[in-house]
Amino acid sequence: MVGNANVSIFAGSGGRAFAERMCRYLGCPLGDSSVIRFSDGNTFVRVNESVRDRAVYLVQPIGLSPNDEFVEILFWLDAFKRASCLSATLVMPYFGYAKGDKKDEPRVSIRARVCAESIELAGADRIMVQDLHCGQIQGFFKKPLDHLYALPVLVQYVRSLHLENLIVVSPDAGYAKQARRFANALGTPVAIGDKQRTDHSENAEVLEILGDVKGKNCLIVDDFTISGGTLVNLSYALEQRGAKKIYAALSHNIITPDGVKKIEASPIERLISTDTVDNPNSAHNKRFKTLSVAPVFAETLRRYHNYQSINELTNALPEDLFKACVQDMDIG
Repeated sequence: MVGNANVSIFAGSGGRAFAERMCRYLGCPLGDSSVIRFSDGNTFVRVNESVRDRAVYLVQPIGLSPNDEFVEILFWLDAFKRASCLSATLVMPYFGYAKGDKKDEPRVSIRARVCAESIELAGADRIMVQDLHCGQIQGFFKKPLDHLYALPVLVQYVRSLHLENLIVVSPDAGYAKQARRFANALGTPVAIGDKQRTDHSENAEVLEILGDVKGKNCLIVDDFTISGGTLVNLSYALEQRGAKKIYAALSHNIITPDGVKKIEASPIERLISTDTVDNPNSAHNKRFKTLSVAPVFAETLRRYHNYQSINELTNALPEDLFKACVQDMDIG
């Protein structure tokens, strides 16, 4: 499936389900490895097979346990390099610290830059990510970075719902450009929420909706939600302005248990997201639909080693690849 390359895929503790789906698509075994967390909080990682002269792929998001997962990444990369791997690629479907992309208040760290530099110093030769919180974060990395998007699989799934008179809704002006990409792909107009966030409480107040949503089915699009607050507040604002059915589509699902309860009590019919983070909080909940992007990452890996273009995967997926994304999930 990946040409003549000697490729090995390994999983960190937060990326095992995603890595298994990648391996299932490629028809290859998952590498043998182990993680031990000692009682004092220390993390120990071990590669249980030879990786000498092999192209190694480590699958680990920085998601629900960001500090442990980030430190684990550094240790894995160091272990692979010390074991004489040919190259080490970090498959990081979700980069949680990407939210810290700027110094917008006094005496704070630009956390995304610190993480990027540490990952490269630990030995990453290439990085694969999906939907960074801000596209400019790619510039924090000096090594090659493949920036994949959830948009193609989300759009193709929304099309399958056959929603008439649909309008795409951005939660704020900052996401309007990406919302426009969704709208162009679906052939719909765009509305924009005007919200304000006054602190770090993860709650935002929706002040106004820019655009006519009366009598329309709405698709709220965003990169992620934690508390569900923005999505829920926006859904009530849309309902008050005469919207019909309301759906939401997210690139990443890191919602908390309280956030799940908010979604369940809200006008949102269904929240569609991807499996970049293995989130048990919304598993087996009928209000949530999870699509796997592991086949997209696996296909990117395959094309890279077969010297094929990956550009088309950022716009639309081949039908067989989309079917794999829908079928290769045992949750949602």
